Amino acid sequence: MTYCLLLLSAVAVTAAVPAPRLLTRAKWPEREPVVALWVWQCLVATVLLCCLTALALGAAAVFGTVRAQLFAPAPAAVTAAYDLSHASPWTTVLTVLLACGAAWTTAVLARELVEARRRRAGARAHLRDRAPDLPAGLPEGRGPLLVLEEEYPDAWWMPGSPPQLIVTTGALQRLTDHQLDAVLTHERGHARARHDWLLHLSAALAAGFPRVPLFTHFCEQTHRLVELSADDTASRRCGHLTTALALIELNQHRGVLSCSSSHRLLGERVDRLLEPPPRLGRRHRALTTAAASLVPLVPLLITFAPGLTALP
Repeated sequence: MTYCLLLLSAVAVTAAVPAPRLLTRAKWPEREPVVALWVWQCLVATVLLCCLTALALGAAAVFGTVRAQLFAPAPAAVTAAYDLSHASPWTTVLTVLLACGAAWTTAVLARELVEARRRRAGARAHLRDRAPDLPAGLPEGRGPLLVLEEEYPDAWWMPGSPPQLIVTTGALQRLTDHQLDAVLTHERGHARARHDWLLHLSAALAAGFPRVPLFTHFCEQTHRLVELSADDTASRRCGHLTTALALIELNQHRGVLSCSSSHRLLGERVDRLLEPPPRLGRRHRALTTAAASLVPLVPLLITFAPGLTALP
């Protein structure tokens, strides 16, 4: 069992520290944001699985009740292969730390979900007050699109069941029909991919573990990659130039072309749409996705290896 815990710790540290730094320096995520999002999710899943399986093994070694429940259906040879009879002091310390980490992770995720629901309810109430008489109003079932009287051009989507698309009259007046179609397609891309769940997960992990490089980079890159992914969805339907012009028209009053850090992403998105980067080939994309999908299996293989080798 000692070797299992050491291997799990090594995999978790590798996925949490050097891997995200290498990924943030790579150029291909800009070309394939959907694949990059999947790679980030696989890295996060790997770290969480390493911690969870290490917690299970450590608890089985420290607490006899847990060991009896966890290995109840397993043959005696499997239990002996894990060598759970002697728990060293560092195993106890590691188990307590992992248990605290699991409790804290659950707490930050629950807090993020509660806060997101509260913010969403407040936003819906605010919009209901601003547009109480529109036929596509906020009470669910009246329509997926809500038009607000507002001079500033804007459009966004509000997660829910079903998701709500909101567009202002300023956007309707400023954008052409094709540009408006590109904006709405962009927002529908967010809704269909359920990017809100990724944003909530990344924000909760970054807030709960600010010193873990993986979670910090995951939060930063998720906010960037979901926008690039939605841009690609719109450009495939409406064209790169139309999508770029719609982005400029929609955000010009915010300083979309400025060099300030808060608006730098908007400028990068416009440049990317005007000069699309070369995309990966279908074969390379499939290989990258498959390789990333196998990474979370590593902690499971490490955990089950002693039991599999002990089976006749």
